[in-house]
Amino acid sequence: MKLIYRLGWLLFRFIFTFYFRWRVYHPERLPLTGPVILASNHASFIDPPLVGAGVQRELNYLARKSLFRLPVAGAILRAVNAVPVDREGGGAAGLKAILDRLLAGGGIILFPEGTRTRDGKLQPARSGVGLAVMKSNAPVVPVRVFGTYEAYGRHLKFPRPLPVSVKYGQPILFEKLRAEAKTCSKPRLKEIHRQVAGEIMEAIARLEPGVDSVKRDS
Repeated sequence: MKLIYRLGWLLFRFIFTFYFRWRVYHPERLPLTGPVILASNHASFIDPPLVGAGVQRELNYLARKSLFRLPVAGAILRAVNAVPVDREGGGAAGLKAILDRLLAGGGIILFPEGTRTRDGKLQPARSGVGLAVMKSNAPVVPVRVFGTYEAYGRHLKFPRPLPVSVKYGQPILFEKLRAEAKTCSKPRLKEIHRQVAGEIMEAIARLEPGVDSVKRDS
């Protein structure tokens, strides 16, 4: 890890340990090298650092491109591997930036739901994550965060010291769909994007805490 990234990583691990009393489930399922997409549900602003702090490798994060225009914020975002995207996280430029990080062997966190949940429940996935997956050869690791809505959902102005946890699932390769996507028609390709997005959300939904062995980082 780069020094500034590691300092931020250690800071968030400290915060999650002593303020949120976090638990981390199966971080060993994430490859430590090579391109990988972490696809997580999204309930809070603390989800990105929670997902990133639970694993032992640098990751790339999406951030609104307007923030990069601010001198201090922009410098920090670039230092911690943030990827500039538009407000909705889509667009050709955003997709190219994501794919560039993956082609360079990086890991990136994506939120298939596109935005934070308003009620704490899982939301339908947007097809954009399916497009990003099909454009790359990276494995997809489903990730589910728990407790972050209660701790710092969009209905709260300040984070509450409630327990949070993050669980990493088994990598998904989508080999058959990726092979089909190379030669299929445009209508079928759109169906594949929706199918992949849906399968990722199903994999996220199947992740439950406390039903198997637990590994806690601190």
